[in-house]
Amino acid sequence: MSAKPLAGRCILVTRPRGQAERLATGIEAAGGEALRHPTVEIAPPEDAGALARALALLDGCELAIFVSPAAVQEGLRSVPAWPAGVGVAAVGPGTKAALARMGFASVLAPQSGADSEALLAEPRLQHLRGRRVLIFRGAGGRELLAEALAARGAEVCHAVCYRRIKPSADLSALAARWARSGLDAVTVFSSGALDNLFDLLPPAARALVAATPLFASHPRIAEHARRRGVREVILSGPGDDDMLSELLAYFGGRK
Repeated sequence: MSAKPLAGRCILVTRPRGQAERLATGIEAAGGEALRHPTVEIAPPEDAGALARALALLDGCELAIFVSPAAVQEGLRSVPAWPAGVGVAAVGPGTKAALARMGFASVLAPQSGADSEALLAEPRLQHLRGRRVLIFRGAGGRELLAEALAARGAEVCHAVCYRRIKPSADLSALAARWARSGLDAVTVFSSGALDNLFDLLPPAARALVAATPLFASHPRIAEHARRRGVREVILSGPGDDDMLSELLAYFGGRK
């Protein structure tokens, strides 16, 4: 494999600002060009009062679960000091790493997998009857985690600490470049990011997405991309390092 396996490759990074740099700099270190065009923005929650009321319950919780790196970043803004005795869990390695960067040394996370199903399989989450669990999440997230824990007898509360919104971005210059010289890959970490990419591009450019290899961080996102007509979908793991490894493996042996 070349020392610069992504040399000459142009790769679109759609992660929100503040979350894109690890992947983008990894692409660049491998010789590629990372085009940073966020198709999702992280915005404050619509109901700050509801968040404050949820956080007031934190001290009496058995466990706090963070569903994404954004939940870590945005949720902890309003927690001046973490209460002793409240355990912390993450749905996957990216969220666990974000918590580690915030100083949490002991974080419950799945040994394999990176979603609600994987976390729900952990032994500690089988025995929460009568215990309070606070889930740090964005607006409109999946309900599986909360519903499953409630069915196991837990008192489940939500700290909705952010929203994902579509940016007001003009991608016409990106579309022109894409049509003129092509892109080698698109990377997405959520179905919403892909939907927003389609919406933000000029209609005539949307076929370019379908014709470009797309790297998806989760099987649900990969399946969504196929339903949107993307012809070649490559599944990576959930984190930035997983995505970069898959890009290196895919392009490393190609001329």
